[in-house]
Amino acid sequence: MRRVNVFAKANVDVYDSLHSSRVGGGVQWNGVNEILKASHPGVTVRVRHETASRSDAMIEADGAPPVEAAGIDHLLGSFPIASQFSAALFATDADAIVLSTLTDVLVSSLYRHRKRGFALLAGDCEDWPAADRAWLERDFVRQARLEPEASMSHFERLIGRIRKSTDAPILIYNLSAIIPGDNVHCFAGLDETFSARIRRFNTALTDLSARTGVSIVDVDRVVAQAGADRTKLDVYHLTREGYALVAAEVVRILDDLGLLDGGPA
Repeated sequence: MRRVNVFAKANVDVYDSLHSSRVGGGVQWNGVNEILKASHPGVTVRVRHETASRSDAMIEADGAPPVEAAGIDHLLGSFPIASQFSAALFATDADAIVLSTLTDVLVSSLYRHRKRGFALLAGDCEDWPAADRAWLERDFVRQARLEPEASMSHFERLIGRIRKSTDAPILIYNLSAIIPGDNVHCFAGLDETFSARIRRFNTALTDLSARTGVSIVDVDRVVAQAGADRTKLDVYHLTREGYALVAAEVVRILDDLGLLDGGPA
């Protein structure tokens, strides 16, 4: 049996396709090993997963959470302090590393501490108790959404920091620009739509790949080829078929990189 270790520092798009997807308490998709059973018998992928903050915050992570952020995990949902400030990405001995642009594209709730300067991803902070919202607004400054050029500059620095400890292949998921229910045909007077923003990030990610040699898990192409009506539920959640197709694309890339061949990993 050959086992390939993958470290995924990313969120629901990567976790649901590679590890598992649950809907209503039941397993909708059981991860990348469902693909490998048929395509590469005797090979399994072990996925170690941490949720990811935004790329500019990830660069700064040193494994030492600030005392000012202690005791707030109950407010942070899927983004606990230990994960937000983890430096495991920069010390992993995994055979491959998987990242995603999702948080950079969609998240607008990154804050910086007014005195210490550290970043905090405060998702759904609008629903926090009043006292906690007041603390956030008093001690932190909300950051502007990232533009593609800034995001890719951060990713390039992330890649450089990773490369100080490992030459393991790096895969980065893009996003599908097809948004269910989006049928806009005239953009005059509109703010930028999610679909337009995603397209700009996808183009910038292509340029990053050309500069750095990282591999793109092209979710945009996979969904377009299969049909969004069959494979997408919303901006980033997919159907079982969608997750299976994305997982198969990851397997194709890992195989292309030579990680699924030979003896024990």
